[in-house]
Amino acid sequence: MKECAKVCLKAKLSCQQRECRQHIEYEEDQNCVLIAVHKNGPMTLREIAPRMGVTFPRIKQIVDQGMSKISKKIKDY
Repeated sequence: MKECAKVCLKAKLSCQQRECRQHIEYEEDQNCVLIAVHKNGPMTLREIAPRMGVTFPRIKQIVDQGMSKISKKIKDY
């Protein structure tokens, strides 16, 4: 876990560093993806959707597109 996430977790403060790649607008997880994973472990797509600010169908689309790209790369290999 990044040092800034450790500091926020220990101090029980929400991250204010919006430029950080790990930042999400989700106060329940202190605005940090790393803290969300630390607190919740593996999550379902339905749990991820509100954290990312999109709907479940959109998350599913993104996953399906990624899996399709991976599958194509494997076949080409």
